[in-house]
Amino acid sequence: MIKTILCTAALAAVFVTGAKADDSSGAKVTMVYDHQLPNVPGKSMRAVLVEYGPGGSSPSHTHAKSAFIFATVLEGAIRSQVNNGPVTTYRTGDSWSEFPGDHHGVSGNASTTEPARLLAVFVVDTDDTNLTTFEK
Repeated sequence: MIKTILCTAALAAVFVTGAKADDSSGAKVTMVYDHQLPNVPGKSMRAVLVEYGPGGSSPSHTHAKSAFIFATVLEGAIRSQVNNGPVTTYRTGDSWSEFPGDHHGVSGNASTTEPARLLAVFVVDTDDTNLTTFEK
């Protein structure tokens, strides 16, 4: 079931909503899927493709308060820290979850020479339009 969801989200790149963001630290974020869940009123599934160049990273951040997130590494290796947990390196095929209210302190490419990509699938309140809030 999870593989089906991930494949559907990855293949849904043709549905790109135009929501792209490049932050100054080397991350490119593209919305690749956005669909209301017909059996869960008020909830949507959204998927974003995060691409890091060598050494790229994202600033510390939180996600929409309603967001449950399942992330999987599509290419390369990603360093991640959620809340006060350990900084963990996930490699191609590895996955992790983030729960509503979690703080993502570290998110970036573990390599300084190779690119890395991850797919983050959100289950979120349909009215939540800002999926990520970066710390200043």
